[in-house]
Amino acid sequence: MTVSDRPARLGTRRSPMATSQSQAVADAITDRTGTRVELELITSYGDVTQARLTQLGGTGVFVNSLREQLLSGGIDFAVHSLKDLPTAPADGLAIAAITDRDDPRDALCARDGRKFSDLPPGAVVGTGSPRRVAQLAALRPDLTYVPIRGNAGTRLGRIAEGEVDAVVLAYAGLARVGRLDDVTDVFEPEQMLPAPGQGALAVECLASRADGDLAYLAAVDHAATRAAVTAERTVLAELEAGCAAPVGAYAEVHDGRLRLRAAVVAPDGSEAVRRERSVGTGGDAAAAASSLGRELAREMIGEGADRIVADAAEE
Repeated sequence: MTVSDRPARLGTRRSPMATSQSQAVADAITDRTGTRVELELITSYGDVTQARLTQLGGTGVFVNSLREQLLSGGIDFAVHSLKDLPTAPADGLAIAAITDRDDPRDALCARDGRKFSDLPPGAVVGTGSPRRVAQLAALRPDLTYVPIRGNAGTRLGRIAEGEVDAVVLAYAGLARVGRLDDVTDVFEPEQMLPAPGQGALAVECLASRADGDLAYLAAVDHAATRAAVTAERTVLAELEAGCAAPVGAYAEVHDGRLRLRAAVVAPDGSEAVRRERSVGTGGDAAAAASSLGRELAREMIGEGADRIVADAAEE
């Protein structure tokens, strides 16, 4: 492969977590293809506003600035946290690679090293995710859940400041910024399903370049992860729910089968629709994953999941 005289320009948000994960992808691309990559730091609206995620509509607030740079030619490709990426295709853009997924679980960081079950009644737990609030409330309705924004360091600082007793963040994100020592408990999928795509990173570029001069990006694509997150994100799309909806989904490839679990939970945890299905991954894995997600979502809609999503959006 001919290495360009100019390094490829990888667009990333400016937060420590975003730059850390983008650098990891850049290093993987260089290791596997010999292509030099440099980071271009871009500020998104989602990074600077203090509004709640639900007030912003959730969908696209962290990715739109990167996509504008892609379309204008300011960068060659961008790295997104897949859970932040809208499910609807973007005109002119393509996901060239989805990297090997990191730990998708959610993690609790609490004062005095407490586990979730050890938090006293009335303890204040901070999270900006309606999905987390809904599932946490179903487990512990006796706790108080408050919205919280900012990067991982800022949120963890709220514990030391006494504003909250604990925060819930993505385990993978904490690992990427070197804050795993702050984790006091980890939620297994049986307790709390992660956001669709959580722990996975998407590499996006112009569709016209994905099979051309940027075809080398496929070197960091991970087939099993792509199949799993395709199933998860299809559930989200079929429910017509955005990134801020109280929808959890998690798929795993094991022994030639793709197992998908999903849950839609009312914001106060009082009502939930949970379903599970699996399918063989032989043949066209992407098509099988999409079909699995659609079928599971339709079952959930038949049980009222779409109504729970709609009600949550009005709150």
